[in-house]
Order: sequence, then C-alpha cells, then structure tokens
Amino acid sequence: MLDLFFIRGLFVLIVGACAFYFRPLGAAAWLAAAGGAAIALSVIFLEMRLEKVSLPRLIGAVLGGAAGIFGGFMVSVVLGHVNSDNSTTLHFFQLGLVMWLGYIGLTVGAQKSDTLNLAAVGLFGGDKIATKTHKILDTSVIIDGRIADIAETGFLDGSLVIPQFVLRELQMVADSADSLKRNRGRRGLDILQRIQKIANLEIRIVEDDFPQVREVDLKLIELAKIYGCKIVTNDFNLNKVAQLRGVEVLNINELANALKPIVLPGEIMRVFILKEGKEYNQGVAYLDDGTMVVVDNARRMISKTIDVSVTSVLQTTAGKMIFGKFDDRAHVSLEKPVEKTDRPPRREQAVGEG
Repeated sequence: MLDLFFIRGLFVLIVGACAFYFRPLGAAAWLAAAGGAAIALSVIFLEMRLEKVSLPRLIGAVLGGAAGIFGGFMVSVVLGHVNSDNSTTLHFFQLGLVMWLGYIGLTVGAQKSDTLNLAAVGLFGGDKIATKTHKILDTSVIIDGRIADIAETGFLDGSLVIPQFVLRELQMVADSADSLKRNRGRRGLDILQRIQKIANLEIRIVEDDFPQVREVDLKLIELAKIYGCKIVTNDFNLNKVAQLRGVEVLNINELANALKPIVLPGEIMRVFILKEGKEYNQGVAYLDDGTMVVVDNARRMISKTIDVSVTSVLQTTAGKMIFGKFDDRAHVSLEKPVEKTDRPPRREQAVGEG
C-alpha cells in the first residue's frame, strides 16, 4: 500500500514537472505545473474508481464505449458528406454525436455486463471455474458461529470470501450502544479470528463495493453474481431474495435440520420434561439439538426424566417436531414395586396360652 502511494505521488510530481518545463498553451510556469498536477490527480482518482469495478463490467463498458464511438464516427462522416458546408456548427454536431453515442455505449455496456459470458469465448475461463469454489459469508452467519465448527471439520473447500462492507457492518454492531448488539458484534469478530486460524482454509477479504446499493443483502447478491459463487447464510429473507435472483445459497439452518437424528414411530426415547404443553395433560421436552418433543400424559412429570414412545414426527419449515406418549401405568408399576419381607409369618397364639 505504501509503494502504491509512493508511485502515485511520483506520478503527480513528474506530470507537474513536465507541465512546468513545456508550459503548454503558453501558460505561466507555475500555472502549467498546477494544471499538470491537477490532471495527474484526476487520473489517479479515475484509477481508484476503476479498482472497484469488476472485470466483466469493465470489459462491457469498454466494448460498449468503443461501439458507440464507432457508430457516432460513422454517422458524423455521413453527415459531412451530406452537408458540404464546412462550418463550426457541423463540426460541433459531429463531435457531439461521437461523444454522445460513446457515452451511451459506455453506460449501457457497463449495465449489461452481467450477460457477458467470457468463458464461452475462451477468456478468463480458468478464473471463472476457480471462483465456483468461493463462498461469501454474510453478517448473520458469522455472528451465529456455527460456520467455524463446520470449517474446522473440513467439510468446506475453496475460499471463504468476506466483503469489506460486511466487516464494516460487524464493526458497527460491535460499537453499538446496545449491550446485546455489542456482544453479538464482538462474537462475530472473534469467530472471524477463529476461522483465520484454520490452516487448510483460505480467507479472502475483498474490497468490492456497490455504492449505488444501500442494503447489505443486495450487495452480497451482486457480489455473488460477479464472482459466480454461493452465499453462506442463515438469514431466511436473504435466502429467498437470493434464490429469486438466481444466486445459490448455503443455509446453515437447513444443514442443521438435515443432520438432526432420525426417530421412527414406535421407538423409545428418554427425555427430560421441561414444561407443560398447550393441550391438556401434555408435557414438552427438548433434545440436545433443539428439537421439540411433545409428550401426552406427561404434565405431572415436569422436571423429571422419563421414557416415552414416539407416535409421529412432523417436519415443518421451522424445524422438526416429535410427538410421543408416556405410559403412566407402566411408570407407576415400576415406581412402586411389591414390598418383600424375610420375616416368617406370625403364628397366632392359641386361646388360653398365657
């Protein structure tokens, strides 16, 4: 970064010195030097803006601009032959037509760059294939923390891409006045440090941004389109919007639901009754993965561990629910066994014995 600043400063000095020496347009030496430095600074500003533009968009803009300039030049040539009057007005219209069509081609080419398939013509095919293994992390999945556990198991390959605007959002949450938000933001930063320490995983922080897009979720979708990769999230709304826009999503919640243990009706499972249910004489328990278990005839067994028989399993969009039944009669029979005694039966004394 320091080398880049040095090169830019040297470029400004060289252009200013050249303008000071040659004095274009007959300007004074100091005025020419200032103008040269201003031109150099404008070039540097343009270069900094182009750094944030994706390669497909840059190629689309160049192709569109070239096509627009060529079309404007051809029309201006035709106008010159039709009107032989070599006036300044004609020259103005010819130059304005070239600039106007060039500008139209530049903007339209940049906007339609997503339709360019560079791999089809053999350009940057290897880069496109490589970016398929990239996965972009959003703020919610970083704060959630389970992505670090998944990464440590080795199930994630390729590179994890963390945009700079996601880091800024995490920093804002970590600096929030609300203690809950502040703790969540700091947890997200700790998770990032934990992920960076995983040896077999590549972490890439990209500077790509979209100033015209305000929402972070929409920025993630645009970035995924450019890289041609997937978004890792547990945000339900982002999941739906990304799918509507043709971007693949890896949802951590869907992965957790898929890894939940399978139980079949008729199996016996041991659960801890935590609270009473909504219906009469129901008890509610939870498995280690958060699955709710609704048990009939278990209301009076709250704060106890019991064996229940699974009656049905219901899979919903919110997760999985297990319904079971508690046999209180078997529990009572086990809870109160028949008392045994080793004492011999007492013989009744005969009448009249003293």
